[in-house]
Amino acid sequence: MRSRIILLITFAFVFKINAQETIIFENQSSVITTGVPFLLIASDARAAGMGDMGVATSVDGFSQQWNASKYAFSTTKQGVGISYTPYLSKLVNDIFLGNVTYFNRIDERSAFAASFKYFSLGDIEFVQDEFSEALIQRPNELAIDASYALKLNEQFAMSVAMRYLRSDLRLDVGDTDAAAASTFGVDISGYYQSEEEAYNDFNGRWRMGFAIQNIGPKFKYDEGGQENFQPTNLRVGGGFDFIFDSYNKIGVTAEITKLLVPTPPLYGFVDTDGDGTQDADEPTIIVEGKDPDVSFLKGMFQSFGDAPGGFSEELKEFTWALSAEYMYQDSFAFRAGYFNESEEKGARKFFALGAGFKYNVINMDLSYLFSASKVQSPLENTLRFSITFNIGADTYFEY
Repeated sequence: MRSRIILLITFAFVFKINAQETIIFENQSSVITTGVPFLLIASDARAAGMGDMGVATSVDGFSQQWNASKYAFSTTKQGVGISYTPYLSKLVNDIFLGNVTYFNRIDERSAFAASFKYFSLGDIEFVQDEFSEALIQRPNELAIDASYALKLNEQFAMSVAMRYLRSDLRLDVGDTDAAAASTFGVDISGYYQSEEEAYNDFNGRWRMGFAIQNIGPKFKYDEGGQENFQPTNLRVGGGFDFIFDSYNKIGVTAEITKLLVPTPPLYGFVDTDGDGTQDADEPTIIVEGKDPDVSFLKGMFQSFGDAPGGFSEELKEFTWALSAEYMYQDSFAFRAGYFNESEEKGARKFFALGAGFKYNVINMDLSYLFSASKVQSPLENTLRFSITFNIGADTYFEY
């Protein structure tokens, strides 16, 4: 598709305060929006097949996106992962998210990883008139990051990741001020993996993880433009592996996520003359909520208590996901997951299925998404795949 049209619809309603004045405010969306949202898309098929989760699942080649601490528990010396995710595939065929990840477990205690993520919005064609030559723009966004993970003891590791972000979404159509925006971000994460324990009918292993991702300054596309928050988010999860024998294992995992970005407040103005329109002497005010024009660091803490609807709305800003993964002889995997988001905060609800195959040093994963919401997902009925090349498999022994 050569053109994209976005329609924004707003509604207004009026509340009577007293006989002399009326506060008029807009019924604005309570959905939190950020810049570079492509960072929140699950780029690897394994995580996608389990409901977009990965902070507390077992280590794999794409742990960089979810929790780089897991690399310190990798039994493989090093590996390269490649993934491809079509986006809005029902409408267009040139929007996609691509990812390349490299990891290297340096020694018994530490690991290094780096990745490159590229999000293309395809070709957009502009034609001024029938006599002009078409101008084609290719907006895109990308991220380059590197991480270092270190085991603090035999069961727990932490990591730090640095990320460079570039967002080139400005459409240069006669606008000489058009420019790409760039910034940087930091991830801090931790991962716990217990020793294998014997129970009555099976062995088991506990897993827990957390990650605070995309911590960094706001950015804008020009000097007079609006500042955009990065999609700073908190992920916390836990899971358990049911190890029945050397061939059969089932892992179950739960994860919650929250954007650490200010919630949009409810704006309005005092209509002192009762004419229903905002005059020059009637300034815009915040009717409910807090001012979102704060630094990224203050915004992280403010995000836990700034929802216009109070504590009940704050709870709705948490998403949660559940998943199960069956492994047979570490060669075949079948996965299923469910993701849930409040109707008021985006209404993303979907089921996901996935499968994985291992042959020698190659791992291939597939996933498929089924929407369970009235709001159609841009990834609905999309087949995603990723492949990992393991170098030095089974070099380390962890269990």
